[in-house]
Amino acid sequence: MTWILLLLVPLGIVLLGYLRAPLLAGTAAAAAWLVAASLHFDWPMAVNVAIALLAGVPALLLNVPALRRAVISKPLLNVYRNILPPMSDTERIALEAGTVWWEGELFRGHPDWKVLHAYPEPTLSAEEQAFLDNEVEQLCRLSDDWTISHELKDLPPEAWQYIKDAGFLGLIIPKQYGGKQFSAWAHSQIVTKLSTRCSASAVTVMVPNSLGPAELLLHYGTDAQKDHYLPRLAKGLEIPCFALTSPQAGSDAASIPDFGIICRGEYQGREVLGMRVTWDKRYITLGPVATLLGLAFRLYDPDHLLGDTEDLGITCALIPTDHPGVEIGRRHFPLNAVFQNGPNWGRDVFMPLDWIIGGPAMAGQGWRMLMECLAAGRSISLPASNTGMAKLTARTVGGYSRVRSQFKTAIGRFEGIQEPLARIGGHLYMMDAARRMTAGAIDLGEKPSVVSAIVKYHITERARVVVNDGMDILGGKGICLGPSNFLGRAYQQIPIGITVEGANILTRSLIIFGQGAIRCHPYVLREMKAALADDTPAALAEFDDALFSHIGYTASNAIRALVTGLTGSHWVGVPSGVAPETRRYYQQLTRFSTAFAFISDAAMLTMGGDLKRKEKLSARLGDILSQMYLCSATLKRYEADGRQAADAPLMHWAMWDAMYHAQTAFEGVMSNFPNRAIAILLRRLIFPLGRPYVVPSDRLGGEVAKLLIEPSATRDRLTAGMYIPDDEHDPVGVIEHALNATIAAEAIEARVRAAQKKGVLKARGAGLMQAAFDAGLIDDAEFALIRRRDTLRDRVVRVDDFPQDFGVDAVSTQPAESHNVTAIAA
Repeated sequence: MTWILLLLVPLGIVLLGYLRAPLLAGTAAAAAWLVAASLHFDWPMAVNVAIALLAGVPALLLNVPALRRAVISKPLLNVYRNILPPMSDTERIALEAGTVWWEGELFRGHPDWKVLHAYPEPTLSAEEQAFLDNEVEQLCRLSDDWTISHELKDLPPEAWQYIKDAGFLGLIIPKQYGGKQFSAWAHSQIVTKLSTRCSASAVTVMVPNSLGPAELLLHYGTDAQKDHYLPRLAKGLEIPCFALTSPQAGSDAASIPDFGIICRGEYQGREVLGMRVTWDKRYITLGPVATLLGLAFRLYDPDHLLGDTEDLGITCALIPTDHPGVEIGRRHFPLNAVFQNGPNWGRDVFMPLDWIIGGPAMAGQGWRMLMECLAAGRSISLPASNTGMAKLTARTVGGYSRVRSQFKTAIGRFEGIQEPLARIGGHLYMMDAARRMTAGAIDLGEKPSVVSAIVKYHITERARVVVNDGMDILGGKGICLGPSNFLGRAYQQIPIGITVEGANILTRSLIIFGQGAIRCHPYVLREMKAALADDTPAALAEFDDALFSHIGYTASNAIRALVTGLTGSHWVGVPSGVAPETRRYYQQLTRFSTAFAFISDAAMLTMGGDLKRKEKLSARLGDILSQMYLCSATLKRYEADGRQAADAPLMHWAMWDAMYHAQTAFEGVMSNFPNRAIAILLRRLIFPLGRPYVVPSDRLGGEVAKLLIEPSATRDRLTAGMYIPDDEHDPVGVIEHALNATIAAEAIEARVRAAQKKGVLKARGAGLMQAAFDAGLIDDAEFALIRRRDTLRDRVVRVDDFPQDFGVDAVSTQPAESHNVTAIAA
């Protein structure tokens, strides 16, 4: 009995903590144990009274809210208010903007996987699918990337006109204003498909439907502004842009120096209340051709014409670009991308207050408007465009790896090539899953600010890896630009996505965890709001409840992290009905979620406000949250796609790679934790038996690579939605034809080479197949197939050459092999 009583202490603590038992239940359990111990050990009355006092007083203080608030919480609230760093309006608005979605489940330490699977899969309406199959297909046909990027330096006039006439500039505008009113998923699919063809077409369509005047007008515009501008935008009568970035305010957009002064002035022959605005902007996409300029600036009212406030704050206005004083600069040239992009500026440009989006009532509300709308656009545009480039890479480079042979073997069968092919396939599977799930969230009405940062950062970073790997496989074919190069421009332009809409370094170091730790944590934002509120009983009650819930939450996560670490998470429950091959991933993700919640609290508790300045630690914590989100999207995709057994290698590779990187991020946090004692404790609690994940195996990578180098339903699903021309003379279309011809010819070629090995055929090199035909080893149809394969293969491996002055009219389209033969003959 003595041993049982002694063992009940740690077992009870572990059990109650693991089950997240409320404080009152823990107090009752402790009281019951003390009574049992008193009876068993026959403690004297004096001991019982002393224990009752020592244990009872804290129990009363902790369990009676009125006492707890007066004795414990109120002093702690005063301390908390003194140490809480001041929060600017822009910081507060950024923290409050958007909504918390699935990332909140991951942050609470015990995600409800049923919630994940309950999210509906995004689908296209019949109208949206028809638009993809017809209008988007036609725009792809009008968008020859080499002609656009090298010769015209712009979209051809017919493409520009088609974009306007077909309604591409009004995808998000409601039908009542003449727009398409398409879903976020349709918007994402359109941008993805265009990005597999030409960046100029994709960006030209993407920007007006992302963070721009249309979206801001829809949410905040006056009825008069909507009625005037939205129909014109939908019909392409206006080309919009939005100017936010200034030369001295890039990442720190809230500190833009551009300003407006409220004053009286003349407009259209009469005196009106307006503002004189001075600005200098750059990197403004569509700026050089825009007819309608959305502008962000700081508005001041020194003469108090609107009220008592002098610094009204950031304001957004709409300005026709032909308005006197508006200056449109020349074009930027972002890494050989030719989408329209450039600077604009104005000096003391007078405009009516009615030009503020939402009218004078919305003066100073621009930062809130931008933050609330940014989540939707950032969740769609760059994830879609970069996934499109990854689809292009997977389809073309995979096919090329089967068509191109060296040492009498398709290069895709060499392990050295299979390694980057595996990364291409595995990353793309996860990228597309995250794109799909996040676009679906937008269609559900969410504005997931943290998730938008996750997908923006991690999809663009994975796209960089995918395209780099594709270029490595292509070798010399990839580095020589010309009409035959299908990947070179994507390789050049990948850094654009890394840089825009929140540079990736900033997004990883400051936003994902910096914003997520406060927004997604179940208690931190409540504590902060209570501390910043007026000193009232309601604020104290809110702080008290949040604080003690937070303490219990942290203690429970510590226990759960240890238990799941010691048991390998094998006892963690998973939703019924999930695929057996994914069961362990759900268990390990639950374990990682618990460990992440605990290590986040440990970091915030020990470092406080200094954690914001520990950018490398914050970045690694953000990596953990991000990898868990990407894994969640991958598991959801696998279920939604019907658990295709043929797709399983892609899912497994993506999951192992992401979990390994999450595990590495945990290690990075612990290895660099400022308090070494706490770092040791964290390591013992989180990885008591060592780290469970290693890099994906070579065998698994080989299976993924094989899926990319031969036609299959899996390959089609992986690259679904990309533009694949049927033209044998198109650099992408010819790969499809050459791949099919190569596979059809492999058995014939193997038979001929076997005959050569036996000495039946003496010929070698280019004359081998002719000799086999002459000897009757292959028939007319087989010989024709071999010759067709050779012709298509030569087109695939072709590298363009130019005259000395690189004249575009004299580009050579002769196969590289013909030059080699000529050189040998000479």
